[in-house]
Formats: sequence, C-alpha cells, structure tokens
Amino acid sequence: MCKSKKMISRAVIPPSAKTKNPPPPFDPSTSGQIMSSSASTSSFYVNFNKDSQSWKSSRSSGRNSLSSLREALPEQPRIYDFPEIRSATQNFLQPPLSSSSTATSWRCVVRGQTVVVIQRKFRRLLETPELVERVAMICRSHHSSLIPLKGVAVSGNYIYLVYEYIHGANLRDALRNPRNPNFTILSNWMLRVQIVSDIASGLDYIHNSTGLGFDFVHNHIKSSSIIVTDPPLGAKICHFGTAELCGEIAKRNSESDVDVESNRKEMKFEGTRGYMAPEFQSTGAVSQKSDVYAFGVVVLEVASGTEALKYVVDEETGGYARISVVETAREAFDGGRIRQWVDPRLRDSYPVDVAVKLVRLALECLDDNPNVRPDTGQIAVRVSQMFLESQIWANKIGLPTDITLSLGPR
Repeated sequence: MCKSKKMISRAVIPPSAKTKNPPPPFDPSTSGQIMSSSASTSSFYVNFNKDSQSWKSSRSSGRNSLSSLREALPEQPRIYDFPEIRSATQNFLQPPLSSSSTATSWRCVVRGQTVVVIQRKFRRLLETPELVERVAMICRSHHSSLIPLKGVAVSGNYIYLVYEYIHGANLRDALRNPRNPNFTILSNWMLRVQIVSDIASGLDYIHNSTGLGFDFVHNHIKSSSIIVTDPPLGAKICHFGTAELCGEIAKRNSESDVDVESNRKEMKFEGTRGYMAPEFQSTGAVSQKSDVYAFGVVVLEVASGTEALKYVVDEETGGYARISVVETAREAFDGGRIRQWVDPRLRDSYPVDVAVKLVRLALECLDDNPNVRPDTGQIAVRVSQMFLESQIWANKIGLPTDITLSLGPR
C-alpha cells in the first residue's frame, strides 16, 4: 500500500513544487490516465494531469471522470453476445480457418479487432457465475508465449472462444509444409531450439506462474496448437483456457474426490492420437503431467521433423504399419543413433551433445509413470541451458543466431 502511494506522489508532483504544494489525496473521481506497472500484473497507478485547472474540473464532474477512468483501463474480459459472433462469421457460412471433429475456427473481425473465433461443445455445462469467474481469470493471464483470450460467447451447448489473431503458421505445417513435405522454414537448429524454449516457457507459466491461485491444465498441447510467428520466428501456444471453459477439467471443491470421479463417469474424454498420456487413455484423468507428456512428443517432432504418429503401407504384407516418433526416438537413443535420427534437413549442422540432451529430456517427459516425469519448471530451466549451449556452438562456427524468414506461401 505504501509503495502505491509513493508511485502516485512521484507521478503527480512537478519537481518544482514538491514541498510547496503537496498533491491532494487520491480521489477515484478525479480524472487521469491508468498505467500498468507491469506487463504481467494487475496493479496500476494514476498519472494525473499537472494542470491545476484539470483538478478543479475533475472534482466538479465526477461522473465524466469515472467514465474516462473506465475507458483508460486495460481491456476487460468480455462475454460477447451470440448474435455478434454469428454476424462476424456471416452466420457461420464464412470459410473456416480450420475444422476438426471437435472444433471449428474462423478468422473474423469483432468490435473492430481481427480475432479467431473457435466453436467447441461444452463437455460439462458451467453455471454462469463459474464461467464468468474462469473467463476473468484466464483473460488476466499474460505471457509472451501464449495467445491471449479476448472473451467468450455461449449458445446452447456450444461455447465460442474469441482469441487474438496472430499471424503465422502452426508448428506442424512449419515442420512439414503441406505443399512440399521436404521443405521446412525451420531449417536452422537455433530456430528449433528457440521454438522448444518458447513452448517450455509458456507451459511453465500455465502450470506454475499465473499468480492466480489456480492449477491450470492446457490439455491441448500438440504441434497443430502452436503458432510459429512471423517475424521474428518464435512460438505461441494456442487454446489456453479451452479445457477450463469447456468443462474438460473436473470441478474443484472441498469434496473433490467424489466430484472428480463422478465427472469422469459422466464425461466422454477426447484426445489426439500420439499425444495422449497412458494414464489419460486409461482413466480420462487430465493433469499437468499429461501436458508434460504431450510436450515431450512435440519436442521429438521438432528434433526429428516427423509427425507424432503416422501409418505407412507395409510392402511385405500390403497392410499399414504404425510409426510413432516416440518409439523411433527410444530406439535411436538406446542404440546411440541420435545423429541418424535427427531431421536430415538440418544437414548435420547442430551440436550433437545438445541434441542428445534434448531427446533425453523428451523421453523423461514420456515416462509411463506420471510421477517420474519432470515438472515444467525444471523443463524450462533445462531447455534454457540447452539454448545457451546452442548459442555458444553457433558462435564458434560462425552461424547467424538472429535469422528472419517469411512464412508466406511458396
């Protein structure tokens, strides 16, 4: 409280009048500009006008001052009207940005801002107070590796999540161009380590650093849910808050054991093949450790350039053979053949010792026992160390470490 008062005093008093004319006490009806004291916190101080006339006018017009005060506040989380979403998507007839069995998304303009609207079905209907509380918490979270949630709309059994639009391509397509699978924009080792570092940092924030007193779980970590930005190339995690707002996470309260078990029986659980942890497949239990498992799969995708799971024709039997990046990585690691396993499009231009460390970390994340997997705090520290080691390697051989590429179509 004392710190806030000191900040107000410094912002208000001109240097020449610190002792002669002390400022009036803080009055919420006075006009001013709200300024954020930190990008990741919600504390603010008021920078009042220095003109003495503004003090007099603000005191005499309380309502106008409060109105301007609200306008100066950072954008608040919104509960959008459904007709507003329907109009923005042209009654949902606009060509979708992406579509799957569980979600459809559109790029559109809502209230003058370009956003991405994602339609998903509620897994468990939330009461209005609970939904509003969760939306407010998620919208207060800010991290450079997360795509911000702007707000939501609800219609029947469907929820429409409105996210900020970020220009770029998803990691799956960045690694394996749909038009030319042999081409990748991530042809430099430093770019790939940067991507892994950004994902680890964002996931650590989700699990441990929001400061909101809530144990968040992402539950949708996969290469198609990560955006590679342009420019500069970095990674941002999509869909933060989807699991919480769609009711995928069992309700938490003092009788959590009973409620969690009953919710698991009532809800069908869905996941993406290749990314689902063993305990999730057997029980449907969503946890931070299942996020860690999916992160391990994504790391192997980045290192190898191959997809998490694919089926190829077996020439001998004529059937289909299942190829998992997890299985091939384990075989290569145990056999000491990491160099042969890493993406050949990197042309052997990478520090082998760092690549081995990265694969080892990914395999630790993929342990069948969730209690053995490292937490995201440990992961972020280890990946940061690998990034520094990679930078030292790049500097020694004279490789550029600040490459800018375009994600435009080729």
